[in-house]
This record gives sequence, structure tokens and C-alpha cells, in this order.
Amino acid sequence: MKTIDELLADGVAGKRVFVRADLNVPLDGTTITDDGRIRAVLPTVKALAEAGARVVVASHLGRPKGAPDPAFSLAPAAARLGELLGADVAFATDTVGESARGVVAGLADGQVAVIENLRFNAGETAKDDAERAAFADQLAALADVYVGDGFGAVHRKHASVFDLPKKLPHYAGYLIATEVGVLKKLTEDVQRPYVVALGGAKVSDKLAVIDQLLGKADRLLIGGGMAYTFLKAKGHEVGISLLQEDQIPAVKEYMERAEKNGVELVLPVDVLVSSEFPDLKTKAPANPTTVAADAIPADQEGLDIGPETRKLYASKLADAATVFWNGPMGVFEHPDYAEGTKAVAQALVDAPGFTVVGGGDSAAAVRTLGFDENAFGHISTGGGASLEYLEGKTLPGLAALED
Repeated sequence: MKTIDELLADGVAGKRVFVRADLNVPLDGTTITDDGRIRAVLPTVKALAEAGARVVVASHLGRPKGAPDPAFSLAPAAARLGELLGADVAFATDTVGESARGVVAGLADGQVAVIENLRFNAGETAKDDAERAAFADQLAALADVYVGDGFGAVHRKHASVFDLPKKLPHYAGYLIATEVGVLKKLTEDVQRPYVVALGGAKVSDKLAVIDQLLGKADRLLIGGGMAYTFLKAKGHEVGISLLQEDQIPAVKEYMERAEKNGVELVLPVDVLVSSEFPDLKTKAPANPTTVAADAIPADQEGLDIGPETRKLYASKLADAATVFWNGPMGVFEHPDYAEGTKAVAQALVDAPGFTVVGGGDSAAAVRTLGFDENAFGHISTGGGASLEYLEGKTLPGLAALED
């Protein structure tokens, strides 16, 4: 795929450049609680603006129902982008309407604008190809060139991700180029030992990637809510812990394959349990109990890996030449259940090799728990996109940039 460096070499002064970013940041009302994704697109936006382009930044935020919804406005993200750029950023209150056309027409060379949430238009996410293409045509009228830099959305066949690049000269931004380069390190000519730590709530979300990793990874560490389906598959009582009974046959088959392939599949040896899920708003003390992973009481729920498991997982990561981590080890949002996730993050910091934090809740946990982002080899902006790439799927947004 052609990169932004090639675009800049050709000259962009005076050209309207449409940057499909990922500004899908978490909000508490109108307050951004994690601006990592905005900071991730800064190098691309800055380079274009400094080269004299008229930059039109577009993104989705949340899941509005194809119509304007103030709760999902990109206005806070636009304001934060301006703060980070140290320059005024114009904001259009619609996607392709009068406001967007007027704001874009009013841009001078080197100026930046953000248009409103793309998902306020039903054409962005339409299953119907013609409806998506029609919306892409309207977006194309706002620009001369397309730069794809919203890695967190490249696994979606949406108008601004898949259809629009076909209508304009298209290039990959710095973020996408970096993300793809990192993922190739995890799939091609991998440095070993290659250790993968997977957590999160549902094992069903990770089955396809586990399937692929059983032929690539040397060790697979399992934590989070998904661990209890593995423990149940081994015949252990898991109490009222998160459990996907229907996935037990697949999990059993994967455990057998791991043993056959020589992949070390490591499960928790102890867990923190409680009879109640913690209050994540007040953060009131939860007073959990630590029990062996094969001795969870019937009326208790596992909510984090225990101290012995933390030590075990740290030891399994200590010699890793390549690490991929996706999914927290427990309910890290509550201080009483954050230690497992913190221990895995620290083990990545201490690991000698190339470490990748696979976006989503893992990236949020790193920031929430106060880690220096520069201590990791790479923190991805797209958890879902990263997983689908590792699953071997063709990602629509990347395929569109390859053409």
C-alpha cells in the first residue's frame, strides 16, 4: 500500500485531504477519559497540515443509530485535537450537509477541520452496498485525496473505511503503517519465545485467534472472565463466575491441540473471589478472598487472578522475545481487582523482547494503572482489528488501501 510519505513527496499544498481517523474515545458526559486514540493520529494530521494540506478529519464515535445523537458528538474530540495540535480546529455539525461543505470550503492551506460523527448517517454502516457507496460519494465530494489512519475501524466494511478509498487517490497514514508493521512482527518471522496473554470477559471473542495461535505461539496465558470456561472444561467448580457453557467443547479441543502441538497453555492456579460484583462507581472496598483455582466456592465469583498466578505469569513472560497481550486479567477498574492486570503489564515492561499491548481494554488498563506508554514496544489502537488480523482475516479497510 502507498504511504503518506509518498503523498507528501508529491506535494499536498492546497489539496483537501480526507483523514479517516479513529477518534472513538471514551467519554464521561463530554469529558474525554482517555485521549490515546486522538494522540495516535497526531503525526499524520500534523505532517499534512505542515505541508499545507487542507485537512478534513472524520471518525465514528460509539454506536448511534444512524441519526444525530448529542451523546455521541465528536465535538469534544475535535476540541482535544485542537489542544494537542496547538491550533484552532474547525468543527462541522453534520457529516456531508451544509455545515460540512461550508467548513471544508472555508479551510485555508495548513488548516484542520473535523466533521461530525460519521455514524450519524445511516449510509456509513449500511449493509446495502449501494447505500454505502452513495454516502461515500458524498464524502468524496469533500476531498481530493484519502488517507486511512483509523486502525481501530479497518475491520469494518463501512463507507468511510472501505468504499471511500476506491473513489479517491488513497494512502496509509503513519498509524496504520505502524500497526501493520507491528502485526507482521507477530505473524511473520516471529522472534521466540513467543508468549501470548489473553484475558477479557468472553472466551467466544477469542476462539478464532486461539485457533491460529496454537500453531504459532510457544506459550498461551489465559486470564480474565474467559479463564473460567477453561477451568470448567478441566472439571473444576467455578461458582457463579462468568461462564460460557456452550464453548466448553471447543475449549477442550483447544487444550488437547495445545498439548499435541507443544504449546504451553497456562491457566490460573489461584483467583480472587467474592459473592458480589464490585461497585465500579464508588470503588467501595470489595474485600475479596483468595482461593485455589480448583476450589472456587459454589456461591462465589472469580474476579481476578490471584497472587500465585501473578508470579506464575510473570515467570512465563520473563524470557519472552515477543509478547502479545489482549484483555485484562480481572475487573481492573476496581482497585481490589486490578493487581492481576497490573502484574501482567509490569511483566511486559520487564520482558526483554518486543511487547505489544493489543488495544481495547488492555490499552485502557495500561493508562488507567499509570504505566509509561513508552515502556511497551507498541500499544495498539484497535483491539478488534488486531485480533482479526491475527486470526488471518482480510480486513476491509486494509484491503481498500492495497488497491
